Amino acid sequence: MAVVAIEGQERHYGGRITAFVVLSCMTAGMGGVIFGYDIGIAGGVSSMEPFLRKFFPDVYRRMRGDTRVSNYCKFDSQLLTAFTSSLYVAGLLTTFLASRVTAGRGRRASMGLGGAAFLAGAAVGGASVNIYMVILGRVLLGVGLGFANQAVPLYLSEMAPARLRGAFSNGFQLSVGIGALAANVINFGAEKIRGGWGWRVSLSLAAVPAGLLTLGALFLPETPNSLAQRGADRRDVARLLQRIRGAGVDVGDELEDIVAANANAAGEGDASGLRRLLFERRYRPQLVMAVAIPFFQQVTGINAIAFYAPVLLRTIGMGESASLLSAVVTGVVGVGATLASMLAVDRFGRRTLFLAGGAQMLASQVLIGAIMAAELRDAGGVGKGWAGVLILLIAVYVAGFGWSWGPLGWLVPSEIFPLEVRAAGQGVTVAVSFAFTVFVAQAFLSMLCHMRAGIFFFFAAWLAAMTAFVYLLLPETKGVPIEQVARVWREHWFWSRVVGHEPDPDDAKIVKRGSAQKPEESEFSKGGS
Repeated sequence: MAVVAIEGQERHYGGRITAFVVLSCMTAGMGGVIFGYDIGIAGGVSSMEPFLRKFFPDVYRRMRGDTRVSNYCKFDSQLLTAFTSSLYVAGLLTTFLASRVTAGRGRRASMGLGGAAFLAGAAVGGASVNIYMVILGRVLLGVGLGFANQAVPLYLSEMAPARLRGAFSNGFQLSVGIGALAANVINFGAEKIRGGWGWRVSLSLAAVPAGLLTLGALFLPETPNSLAQRGADRRDVARLLQRIRGAGVDVGDELEDIVAANANAAGEGDASGLRRLLFERRYRPQLVMAVAIPFFQQVTGINAIAFYAPVLLRTIGMGESASLLSAVVTGVVGVGATLASMLAVDRFGRRTLFLAGGAQMLASQVLIGAIMAAELRDAGGVGKGWAGVLILLIAVYVAGFGWSWGPLGWLVPSEIFPLEVRAAGQGVTVAVSFAFTVFVAQAFLSMLCHMRAGIFFFFAAWLAAMTAFVYLLLPETKGVPIEQVARVWREHWFWSRVVGHEPDPDDAKIVKRGSAQKPEESEFSKGGS
């Protein structure tokens, strides 16, 4: 049972893990599977020789033996990176439309639209006969991501019991990891298909999780928070909440907080959630996190590994099949690390995982850069021993991301916004994530060509900065009910100077008087330096 102290009293949210909520969240998690699949499939496909020969002949010629081109520059092609980044450009442009749909029509509607766009993208990509069709398929997949990444993290955080919100919300990153691993396994198998059409299998199979998400969206329940936001009768919200939390569970406190938070949102008038988020001082900490966390998540360098791991491994001299197999191994490591995060996040807290994972990633990036600088020249490869060390370090790096910045980069933004700005806040988070994903996807191969091993030190510097940012500015939200999270900022050493120590007048509407339980230490006091 989640407990939180409020003005000298405690708030108790009942709820257990019901089969209903588990099945709902597993179905919604198909949005994460498609996200991971689309990330993982691009790097593998773009290292397959038949795919390069058909759509990127200049890259194919350089890779096959043009000794005048440096190892670091063989895959440097803006058209090739456009194949990867077009997905995220479309996602970025779709995000704010998706934010409106998510707030006005519900989380389920956004997931349904995302699933339909994914199906169309998989069909076009698998049937492509020219580069324009290939990129159109990626654009349609990007539209799907714009809707799914907006709705799925919110759905998971709102459906989960408060005391297990971290584990349930981290299920999104687990789904991403499973999708990426599936993509790596499929790429490894598809590369062996005779006739050179294995890449069509890789691109087309995105339709499987897309179909499950689309079908599931027709039957999933809406979240209680979304029902209240869209004006549903209080009794309907109560019935759904009881169904989610389990028969006989007291859901009174949680219902009161959801209804009161919705009343606060309705009382704001016609001003949009985005306008309030951008210009009202009380939302300033959440706005900073909505920008900083996805920005830092992208400049960890993870997408350089996720998008281009097979390409990077071919750069150091590995063969096509071996590089795809190595990507499978790192995918397994990533999934295992995310499972560990699900078990640890509600026990040790968000800050602990952020800090430990950041240190692990920083050390591995520095070592990767040092080995590449010492061992890889413009021509030739690295020795088998050093190649094995590099694969091990990439796995250590992926593990650090998998149990820290990977899942927590989605969890924390999804749980820190009050209901009235929640959809807008998630929209900002997803838009920033897509914007910097586009930058990394489009720039990485060119940066690798010009900076060589120095690119890994570039990412390491950002890892040091983001770890310091978390230590100083991110309060702990472990175990805090989602409708009460706004209070953590007033207890933080720095953010209290921005928003003030005094409670917001609207918060009084959320407090249900009359609890007479023994006070315990508030989770809100655990923050900052």
